[in-house]
Amino acid sequence: MDTPLSDIRKEYKKGKLTRNTVSETPFGQFARWLDDALHCGEDEPTAMIVATVSPDGHPSTRTVLLKGVENGRFIFYTNYESRKGQQLAANPRISLSFVWHKLERQVHIEGTAVKCSPQESDAYFSTRPYKSKIGARVSPQSHAINSRREIIRAFVKEAVKLAGQTVQRPGNWGGFAVTPTRFEFWQGRESRLHDRFLYTLREGERSHPAASPHPESGSWEIVRLAP
Repeated sequence: MDTPLSDIRKEYKKGKLTRNTVSETPFGQFARWLDDALHCGEDEPTAMIVATVSPDGHPSTRTVLLKGVENGRFIFYTNYESRKGQQLAANPRISLSFVWHKLERQVHIEGTAVKCSPQESDAYFSTRPYKSKIGARVSPQSHAINSRREIIRAFVKEAVKLAGQTVQRPGNWGGFAVTPTRFEFWQGRESRLHDRFLYTLREGERSHPAASPHPESGSWEIVRLAP
């Protein structure tokens, strides 16, 4: 490439974040920013980077789509036998990151993931497009395959077998619900003096973040972080 990577930079001037303007709850602040992302023309505004940790301490990341924020839980769906599914089964600690380039904003969330109930997963699966349902049934997500032709053949075979039928959710596919204990909201500012606000669930509630039927009503401490 012609331009050295070290020379690529830009000034961030599209917004600011102050203690007087942030919401008193991280869920309120997230709802505001997600709404902005949905309406500003951001590509894939619900895309989030999901980080998990293997049993031997190796982190891994991938991008998935947020499918709901319900009762203080962030919901996404996946194959439970995938790499992330297996890592969450061994260690439920998780982080989620949203990056909205057009708004010069980021949100970073840490918490604990549990499987959604089969009823919740069935309800979401029923809303998926037909081909996405078939894909979920035939893909051994994260596992090695010999070729793309192999997975296409499996897809066609399953689609023919289930033609005209209601496609059922496979038992190894479903949702994870993430209950957060930490949020960071990042707004780009000039001269790299970014605005960063940290919300942490107070210590007494942090050890049992999912105990309340409405975790978003928990008590949160808010502090400004240095850029």
